[in-house]
Amino acid sequence: MKYRRLGKTELKVSVIGIGTWQFGGEWGMDFTQAEVDRLFDKAKELGINLIDTAECYGDHLSESLIGGYLRNQRREDWVVATKFGHHFKVPFERDQLWSAQEVVKQLDDSLHALQTDYVDLYQFHSGGDEQFNNDELWTALDKQIQAGKIRHLGTSIGSNDNLLQTDASSKVNSQVIQVVYNRLDRKPEERVFPSSELQDLGVLARVPLASGYLSGKYKPGAVFEASDVRNRHNQEHTASLLREVESIKLNEVPEGMDMATWALAWCLKHEAVTSVIPGCKNEAQVESNAKAAEYASDQHKQAWKQ
Repeated sequence: MKYRRLGKTELKVSVIGIGTWQFGGEWGMDFTQAEVDRLFDKAKELGINLIDTAECYGDHLSESLIGGYLRNQRREDWVVATKFGHHFKVPFERDQLWSAQEVVKQLDDSLHALQTDYVDLYQFHSGGDEQFNNDELWTALDKQIQAGKIRHLGTSIGSNDNLLQTDASSKVNSQVIQVVYNRLDRKPEERVFPSSELQDLGVLARVPLASGYLSGKYKPGAVFEASDVRNRHNQEHTASLLREVESIKLNEVPEGMDMATWALAWCLKHEAVTSVIPGCKNEAQVESNAKAAEYASDQHKQAWKQ
């Protein structure tokens, strides 16, 4: 495993993290505590130390499963990132909760679910600019830092080109940007990444496999089941993506290299990116994801550029 400094936080995080939206029950699979424990045991064995979750992955359900694991671990061995701003209603629907008072309650609920006294990274979760530009909110969060409940603040931007929230990071003491970034969606390279580098912000790349399109499993003409979230996507757009993926697989992925591993490593080659946080359903996927760290060295980054 390789580790990088997460911007001004000075936290050392594995270049491969674990995204945990899947634990919330919205993706067609329910997890037992034993399954989650095995998954994290494998991650620990491979040197992964970064867990990303959220208040609304289920009603603190993902956090509760993570907490069930952490209670039997050395807390300092893990970097735990969670988020605020929403409350789970039903699958893929949320209530918006952005007042300072509501967010502090969410924090306490998250700490209870995670069975910990603090979170390493507490992230503004895909809110609008009006919610972001709330001095009372950030003042309340600074007080929670002083109380020891939060180590660092971050912003998980909802739009890949939200320069307002990115540029204002230092002003509100947000030290990390989380953004959708993958080979099919390079928008952050234009404005978000330059701003992040200028401010020395850590960058977490979510959806690095483009909702599975870059897994290498699907060819042009693939049809997704009705229960699959990709079935909701515009069919013409999906067909276009699958054609692009096929071209990438033929022309960019080295022969003999797993496409999913390549896709994660591709994200890590950008100087701004600290870590990728793919989701995973089992130990085998954790192991597959971790292999991308082999290509995260400076030597490999130079080779990618040539």
